[in-house]
Amino acid sequence: MKIVVAEPLHVSDGELDEDIRRTLPGDVQVVRYQDRPADDAEYARRVRDADVIVIANMPLRQNILQQCDHLRMVSIGFVGYDHVDVDYCHGHGIMVANSPTYPTQAVAELAIGLTLSLLRDLITADHSVRSGGTAAGLTGAQIAGRVFGVIGTGRIGQATAALARAFGATTIGFNHSGHPVDGIKIVGLDELLHRSDIVSVHVPLTPHTEHLIDGQRLAQMKPGALLINTARGPVVDNDALARALSDGTIAGAGLDVFNTEPPLPADTPILHAPHTVLTPHIGFDTTEALSFRARQVLGNIASWLHNKPEHTV
Repeated sequence: MKIVVAEPLHVSDGELDEDIRRTLPGDVQVVRYQDRPADDAEYARRVRDADVIVIANMPLRQNILQQCDHLRMVSIGFVGYDHVDVDYCHGHGIMVANSPTYPTQAVAELAIGLTLSLLRDLITADHSVRSGGTAAGLTGAQIAGRVFGVIGTGRIGQATAALARAFGATTIGFNHSGHPVDGIKIVGLDELLHRSDIVSVHVPLTPHTEHLIDGQRLAQMKPGALLINTARGPVVDNDALARALSDGTIAGAGLDVFNTEPPLPADTPILHAPHTVLTPHIGFDTTEALSFRARQVLGNIASWLHNKPEHTV
C-alpha cells in the first residue's frame, strides 16, 4: 500500500518517522513531499498511484481525483473539508476522514487573543511605544463582565466559551439544533447578536452558513460590539463587515480567515477598514496542534486499515 503525503504537515522528519513507526504497519510505503506542487500536473504526478492521499488544506478536486485509479482513502489534516470533492469520493468508494480535534485549543486561544488585542488596542499601544508616544487615549476594556456569544457550539466554540468564562464573561451560544451545551445558554441567533458584546464565529462553511453574518445581521449587533472570526472566511460577508466598521455599526473585528487565503489583493476592503486585527489563518498553527494533527492523520489511516474508520465525513 502506498500513502502519499502530498503537502507538508509541518512537523519534523524525525517526529513524523516515529509517528509512522508507531501507527502504521511496517509494509506500508509512505512518500512525503516537503512543498506544495507547483501546478495540477505535478500534483497529479505525485498522487496518481496512491492508495491513500494525505493533505492539509490544499484543494483536492475532481480533476486530480479522477486520475487516481488506485485511491481508496483521503486523510485530511484539517477540520474543514470543503476543499475536497467529497461527493466525488463518496461516488467512487473512496473513504474520506478529517482531523476534527487537533486545533481546538489553539483556535480557541487565538479567538481570545484577538478579542484581547481589540479590547486593549494592543497594535496601537505597541506603535505608540515604538514611536515615542504615551498611554494617552489607550484606555481599554475587559472581557470580565461582558456577554460573549459563540455562533456554533462544537468543540472549538465550547473551548472558546470556556476560556471566556475563565476571564469572567457570561457565555451564550447559537446552534442550529438548539441542543443544550454545558456552561452556555443556547439562544436564537437574533438574540445572540442583540445581547453579545463579543460575537465569535465557530461554524463550518456550508451552503447554509455562507454569509450567515451579512450586513443585516451586523446591523443587529451592539454599536460597541466586536466580531471575531476564526472559522471560515465566507461565513462572514467581509465587504459588509468593512462597511459596518467604517460607519460605526460595530466597534471592531478580529479575523483569522478571509474569502481567500492570504496574501489578499491590496484593494480588499477589509484591509482598509478601521479597528481590525487581521492574522493570516494561523489559528491551527501551533507546535502542539501540528504534532497532534500528524498523529490524528495517521491514526485515521490506521483505524481505516483495521476496518474501524474514525472521523469519516
